[in-house]
Amino acid sequence: MYASDYFEQLYQFAVTLIKKGLAYVDDSSSEEIAAQKGTPTQAGTENEFRNRSIEENLQLFADMRAGKYTDGEKVLRAKVDMVAPNMHMRDPLIYRIKHAHHHRTGDAWCIYPMYDFAHGQSDSIEKITHSICTLEFVPHRELYDWFIEKLEIFPSKQYEFARLNMTYTVMSKRKLLQLVNEGHVTGWDDPRMPTISAFRRKGFTPESIREFCDRIGVAKRDNLIDLGLLEFCLREQLNKIALRRMVVFDPLKVIITNYEEGKTEMFASEDNPEVENKTYRDIPFSRELYIERDDFMEVPSKKYFRLAPGAMVRLKSAYIIKCDTVIKDDTGNIAEVHCSYIPESKSGNDTSEIKVKGTLHWVSIQHGVTVEVRLYDRLFKSENVGAEEGDFKDYINPDSLQVIEHAYAEPALHEAKFDERYQFIRKGYFTLDKDTSEEKIVFNRTATLKDTWVKEQKKG
Repeated sequence: MYASDYFEQLYQFAVTLIKKGLAYVDDSSSEEIAAQKGTPTQAGTENEFRNRSIEENLQLFADMRAGKYTDGEKVLRAKVDMVAPNMHMRDPLIYRIKHAHHHRTGDAWCIYPMYDFAHGQSDSIEKITHSICTLEFVPHRELYDWFIEKLEIFPSKQYEFARLNMTYTVMSKRKLLQLVNEGHVTGWDDPRMPTISAFRRKGFTPESIREFCDRIGVAKRDNLIDLGLLEFCLREQLNKIALRRMVVFDPLKVIITNYEEGKTEMFASEDNPEVENKTYRDIPFSRELYIERDDFMEVPSKKYFRLAPGAMVRLKSAYIIKCDTVIKDDTGNIAEVHCSYIPESKSGNDTSEIKVKGTLHWVSIQHGVTVEVRLYDRLFKSENVGAEEGDFKDYINPDSLQVIEHAYAEPALHEAKFDERYQFIRKGYFTLDKDTSEEKIVFNRTATLKDTWVKEQKKG
């Protein structure tokens, strides 16, 4: 229904109530109306305008619509019960005058319905059977039903449940709008936002969200749900469907000195070890590779099983290599590592009988693809933002987004698709972002491989 038609229908509903003697135009100020309503322990009082005739009320309401009065000069109220125990039933406001430009109907209207009046009627117009609201609307249900009953329209029903509150975020639309308008996030679909569009952009699957909802159920009291549970459901799903790929975030150059220069070898690596019918992709291997910088330590600790001088590790789906020499630049920083490979240690056909404890991911420098990686984390530092004092924005996590502009990926990711999910081996789960173009491939982190947030918070 168009907005103009919607406003017209609500206007006619109000006219119907006037004709039934169930609504009247009130000239009282907002302060006077508040005083007339009384208190929860003291009955309200009627005023002189409550007994206006139907004819007079119809004319006054038409004049309100025609713009003959200023903002706040008159209102339309329902005639219910000024001594009702429920304060919402003490002749609530139905319409107010507001001379303001509407973003859809322009200047066609200068009177607008109040929420309590529009709620049930709009549900009825749309033939909504179950109008799901949060617990604060429980006292409003009686008025919701009263309007529908008196208007004799489609009987929509209101049902209430506890608001879903999650840790490390806010769910209030007002607060989320502040985050958008003030530039704390890039928009409603910013992957740090708790919106469906943001979840979709971040790479959440419908199955994981449904599983999360099944686990938490429908509550009748306010509670705080651990965001970690949603991420757990997500990891469970992604582990089953994500394609495994190798991406190096912080590259350290490795030269395999005893590997033939100019030679390229292809290694088959499984896309997902969790599926029954496995598929494989070919990964190019060459003399010069990138590994993660933190996968090498010049002076290793006792339980360090990655690459170090004299130590051996396996390169995922390829060979075992041994670190022979460390090359440093003029400032003393490690520039590259020279290694030798064990020809007999080829993955899937290893006859070397060498046992190693560490397996590293890697990318061939000659064949790698440059990608941008956006590492999203929790938007707020506080577990329960709503319970904190002061401005909620004071608790925004300054490290909620880290951008790696030049990560190096295996060439298979050059053909990445928006409807696929990926596990960057040893790094986490990722999805292609909408900012991807022919010039730049962009990935968003959907989730880490395990929940490291709580551990890091305890360290801090």
